[in-house]
Amino acid sequence: MKTILIIIAVYLAVKYVMRFITPYLLRKAVEKMEKKAQEQYRNTQEPDIKEGETVIEKKPNTIKKTNKEVGEYIDFEEIE
Repeated sequence: MKTILIIIAVYLAVKYVMRFITPYLLRKAVEKMEKKAQEQYRNTQEPDIKEGETVIEKKPNTIKKTNKEVGEYIDFEEIE
């Protein structure tokens, strides 16, 4: 009987304490996500380019890999 009362008391105490701690933890999590989003936004903004300045942006080189073991190419013709 004592064990059941202790379990109930601990449950109620945890429930009561969590009622105050949960909003604080959620607020901190939201602030952290806001800060991370703002940092990401700042990093994606284009750098300052002065008027008349020439900027050349190059695409990254993409290397196309071909598999020679696939087989030979067959050109089909349409028959009427």
